[in-house]
Amino acid sequence: MSNYFDNTPLVKVIYKWKWHIITITLVAAILGAVFSGSKFITPLFKSSAILYPSNITAYSDETCTEQMIQIMQSQDIMDSVVDKFNLIEHYKIDKSYIYWKTALIGEYRDKVSISRTPYDAVTIVVKDNDPELACKMVNEIIRLYDHKIKTLHKTKSREVLNMFENILAKKVKEIDSIKTRLQEIGENYGVVDYTQVREYTRGELGVVTSSSKVKSDKVDELKKNFELYGPEIAVLSRQLEGENNSYIAIKKDYEQELRFYNADFTYSNIISSPFVADKKCYPIRWVVVALSGLAACIMSILVVYVIENKKDMLK
Repeated sequence: MSNYFDNTPLVKVIYKWKWHIITITLVAAILGAVFSGSKFITPLFKSSAILYPSNITAYSDETCTEQMIQIMQSQDIMDSVVDKFNLIEHYKIDKSYIYWKTALIGEYRDKVSISRTPYDAVTIVVKDNDPELACKMVNEIIRLYDHKIKTLHKTKSREVLNMFENILAKKVKEIDSIKTRLQEIGENYGVVDYTQVREYTRGELGVVTSSSKVKSDKVDELKKNFELYGPEIAVLSRQLEGENNSYIAIKKDYEQELRFYNADFTYSNIISSPFVADKKCYPIRWVVVALSGLAACIMSILVVYVIENKKDMLK
């Protein structure tokens, strides 16, 4: 059983071929350093931002953070970013290629990452060979998000305002109709409201005060008109009061909605703003060198071990 875990033969092989293994490892590391340079691999620079949603309400069961990610990943925003920065040309995509749109989307998704952080914020990461362009793209995505939300909110607010305006217009017509009828009764029949009961009573009893003198013949006419149109005046007066109160209440709601419609809100709280990177994020040269050397070392050990075993078998 002890022979099963005995690594002495492997150690002997490594020691015997140590210079070969070291040479191969160093050569692989050097090649890794050379081929990870900017002449062979285009360096990428990263620009990122961290932000929270604000002044929005979630739709259905999603959270506000999920809504923000969904909108930022929408086709509208992607198309706007592509058009603004001419990414088709920047990514060197040939539009004569039959699947150029798929290639464009794939390239965009590889370079632009929008995800949620462990603290329920949203992080936008853009990688590009132009550090200034990467920073501008992050800022543009945030701007387009705010514009998109503002457009959605204003569209819905406009619908609500139109509803209120229609209701208020109908209320004004109803109020004007009631006032017109009251004015018509007052002008044609002298009946205005129930306060005339006192004047009618005074006239019927023959009472004369310093402020009012009602002749008996006028009293009879007023009595007749009051009996005919008094109930209608009472109903119209109550309707007018109710319509005025309703108009005032609706007008308050309308003015509040109008304030929200005219307000200039922002819909993102930026915690970490993007900046122009001065150091590339890809490729990480020391990682390439280390992995190249390690892979070459392991492969060379396996090769020499196989060679030595073949020699022993031939013996």
